[in-house]
Amino acid sequence: MSRVCELTGKRAMVGNNVSHALNRTKRKFNVNLLKKRFYIPEEDKWITLKVSAAVLKTINKKGISAVLKTAREKGFLNK
Repeated sequence: MSRVCELTGKRAMVGNNVSHALNRTKRKFNVNLLKKRFYIPEEDKWITLKVSAAVLKTINKKGISAVLKTAREKGFLNK
């Protein structure tokens, strides 16, 4: 599987390592992804998602149902 958040579509960014002498070499800024199980009471089932740490904070604030609803509206989740 790729390193992409399943709820927001966040993926790695590309940038530069900059040395003290200002030499630039390419590098990747990976997303802080976690594999997490969530219980959905409306559907009475568990799902496993690969989500970013920022989305976990959003889920704790809004709830899994609201976040899943917005992800489905934006087309990120087809479960």
